[in-house]
Amino acid sequence: MSPVNDLLKHPGDRTIGWALTQAARLHRTHLNTKLANLGLFAGQEQVLEALNDQGALPIGKLAALLRVRAPTASKMVTRLAVLGFLQRDPDQRDARTIRVRLTRKGRMAVAHLQGLWNEVERDLVKDFTSAEQNELQELLLRAATNLSPA
Repeated sequence: MSPVNDLLKHPGDRTIGWALTQAARLHRTHLNTKLANLGLFAGQEQVLEALNDQGALPIGKLAALLRVRAPTASKMVTRLAVLGFLQRDPDQRDARTIRVRLTRKGRMAVAHLQGLWNEVERDLVKDFTSAEQNELQELLLRAATNLSPA
């Protein structure tokens, strides 16, 4: 048994779900290592990318885009604002609504994210053929669809 297989040993280690969980966990750890160079943690880059794509958003709409609850989005926004990546502004039409937008630091981080994702992707599939990469992507998307709420 290889050292990697020893690390992955678990009663459910013969299931696809267990292998998928381990691959996802290791992918997230690898991604965190890369994101640390930008001062970010996995998940935070999604907030920056959403705001880059959509512009300033109320926290509720940001939460919906990220598929998280509003309190979770609010915590993410607070952490990123403290780090200088985001700024909160009152909505011009409704002062009770807070809109979140990228700061200059946030925009600079976004500029590096695609390269970082490409690097992690290369590491993930470094010994896969193009056909294997396409098949894996298709199978994972099908699995996600199977598990999605109707």
